[in-house]
Amino acid sequence: MTRLLLSAILAAPLIAQSAADLAERYWKQQRWEDANNAFRAAVKADPKNAALRVRWGLLLLERFNPGEAADLFNEALELEKDFPPALLGLAKVAAERMDPKAAELCRRALEKDPSLAEARELLAHVLLEDGNFDAAASEARRLGPHPGGRALLAAIALLRDQDASAPLAAMGPYAPGYARIARHLVLNRRYEEGIQYYRKALEIDPALHAARSELGINLMRVGRGRDARRELETAYAAGYRNAPTANSLKLLDTLAKFDTVRRPRYVLRFHRGEAKLLAPYFEREVERALDTYEKKYGFRLPGPVQVEVYNNHADFEVRTLGVPGLGALGVTFGLSVAMDSPSARQPGAFHWASTLWHELSHVFVITATRHRVPRWFTEGLSVHEETAANPEWGDRLTPDIIAAIRKGELLPVEELDQGFQRPRTPGQVTLSYFQAGRICDYIARRWGWPKILEMIRAFEKPASTGDVIARVLGVPAREFDAQFLAWLTEQHKTPLGNFDRWLKELKQLHEARRAEKWQEVQSMAQGVIAAFPEFVGAGNAYEALAGACEHLKDTACATGALERYMKQGGRSPEALKKLAKLLDDSGRPREAEAALARLLWIYPVKDEDLHRRLAQLRTKLGLWDGAAEEWRAVLASKTVDPASAWYGLALAYRNLKRNDEARDAVLAALEEAPGYRPAQRLLLELNRGAEERKND
Repeated sequence: MTRLLLSAILAAPLIAQSAADLAERYWKQQRWEDANNAFRAAVKADPKNAALRVRWGLLLLERFNPGEAADLFNEALELEKDFPPALLGLAKVAAERMDPKAAELCRRALEKDPSLAEARELLAHVLLEDGNFDAAASEARRLGPHPGGRALLAAIALLRDQDASAPLAAMGPYAPGYARIARHLVLNRRYEEGIQYYRKALEIDPALHAARSELGINLMRVGRGRDARRELETAYAAGYRNAPTANSLKLLDTLAKFDTVRRPRYVLRFHRGEAKLLAPYFEREVERALDTYEKKYGFRLPGPVQVEVYNNHADFEVRTLGVPGLGALGVTFGLSVAMDSPSARQPGAFHWASTLWHELSHVFVITATRHRVPRWFTEGLSVHEETAANPEWGDRLTPDIIAAIRKGELLPVEELDQGFQRPRTPGQVTLSYFQAGRICDYIARRWGWPKILEMIRAFEKPASTGDVIARVLGVPAREFDAQFLAWLTEQHKTPLGNFDRWLKELKQLHEARRAEKWQEVQSMAQGVIAAFPEFVGAGNAYEALAGACEHLKDTACATGALERYMKQGGRSPEALKKLAKLLDDSGRPREAEAALARLLWIYPVKDEDLHRRLAQLRTKLGLWDGAAEEWRAVLASKTVDPASAWYGLALAYRNLKRNDEARDAVLAALEEAPGYRPAQRLLLELNRGAEERKND
């Protein structure tokens, strides 16, 4: 018995090694499932072997399972503290997720094993992604003749618009190196150059399907769907079936069903069910934005801009990243824009017109700088342009932002890109958008718009933020940060100074509201609004005040509260509709029309009532073009009462002297409801007019 037990104990490592060797062989043969099973057997036979768990984790990471891979790396660290290969494995997972812990994990691995070239290479890539060119180059040089290091030096040279021929020649025909270079170009929004380098990687190694998938996704980004499909299908057929590849192929099938509106300066693409309703509104805003930006930025785009509008947010996420999980509302890839439709978000949660202007600003600034502009500056300009287009647009100041300013969480301007690319806290991206936008507001107000244009020109060539600020504005970056913070604090001194009181009183206000103590609500709400007038989010005091005033039969008070809410940028469809009714009932139809019209920028979908009420108001006011547009919107909303909508449209056309269209519309009304007397009378009137014109 003892001999058998001893034999089993001695055999376990041999079994584990045999299974591990088999796993490695299967892995090399791309027999992924067999390799996975073999690693499982090896770990079971030798559960104390940290290196086995790391190898198994790397297989899973390569096969698109970073979660379980990270679990195995952590298990390896429990077996062997600070085991360098396990730290490297976790660094790879973190780098894939753009987690700021990636650099720290690489450094920990290198402390234990300075010869771990792969950790140094990854650290250099992370540093380069963060824009730390000098530190990345230093790490790359320490790799010596390693082709990965040469690839990094080539990427740095290309991003600096320098000659990369020497490091490329030293790298030689190393396909992963070309793919890495491509990734860095793409991360810096230089998509066409990235596509070229992915192609070079595949010329060297056609089986590098990770690069082929990335090539396909980036071809999609620049609007070359046919080429994208070819590359993605090739990768998928070869077994490279990660989520971005599979999802992108499905999305290409979905895009084939989109309706397209083509104009000389732009192309709009909508889900087939939304095209008739949304196209007129989008066309108007695209035309306005292009006209405005051509004048402000001083040039015309080199070609038409394409805007894709997704009624399914998950499809938009796939279009931009290849996988769901993106919190953004729109993304720009050169002359190509992808964004959510208003139907992809909850009513009032999304201002599509503001987002559209934001993204079209990116198109101009990215094009003007040849894709060299730093992320913070183009984002800041786009945020600035939202409220420049309309003071009610743009994201509102939130309690989270006020709290972050009070805690000193704003980044130095020279580090602001990291707030977008590798955020350290869940709210840092939102805070960075706010900060970048306010920086551009500050520059425009203090130095004037010409200095903004001068900064755009300065970023046409690779340049650091600090250098451009010092050269164009004449202020060192650190001094700029201090002056900006002083200005920002002054701009928002009311909510900053009253924040703690506001939090307390807002809570008390809602307690009184729940208790239906309307006099108290009316009295308290004024003070809450005064403490933080910019707050129009859920639970704001403006709507609480309006509700209390309605209960107290004080219509003027309710109307005034909702007008203030609207002018602060409030977006609740329910609140704006209520305001429009109050205005109309009090004999202010023109202002009622203006209040309802704001909802066309916010939530014009799934709301026949909005379009019908707006059409009726415009008819009352004699705004016949607008009335015709809204009656068409009623029809596009698949109304259950098409006869009245066709009749309203016919009236609008008649008053616009578009008599043939008026006759077609009234006939459509009578086709829906043959006994509809107003339509019958209008048809007789139109026929008499036609006879009179003929006789004349």
